[in-house]
Amino acid sequence: MRIQISIGGERLTATLSEGAAVRDLVAQLPVTVYMVDHGQFEKTGRLPSPLSREGQPDGADPDVGDVGYYAPGNDLVLYYGDQSYFPGIVILGRLDGDAAQRLARLDGPVRARVEARDD
Repeated sequence: MRIQISIGGERLTATLSEGAAVRDLVAQLPVTVYMVDHGQFEKTGRLPSPLSREGQPDGADPDVGDVGYYAPGNDLVLYYGDQSYFPGIVILGRLDGDAAQRLARLDGPVRARVEARDD
């Protein structure tokens, strides 16, 4: 499944993987998430409802360009920099193309509109 993320004047796309957490995210779409920079390597924002962690490891080591979920904070996370392994992270998918680089150029808090794509 693909999603579109409209954020700070940019339209980014991402491809989601399979799993219970992804199904829970898709069920919440469309959703607006208010995101902030965290650690100069990710944008994070609280989702309306928690996502399932069924079948997921205790944590993950996300790559630049990953779309993730931080369970303890109930946050959607867009990684534009390097994050090492951290407990509570679930990888949901990947940003497409140069989306991570474009995301890195957006300073400060942003409003992200996340919607399913038909293609």
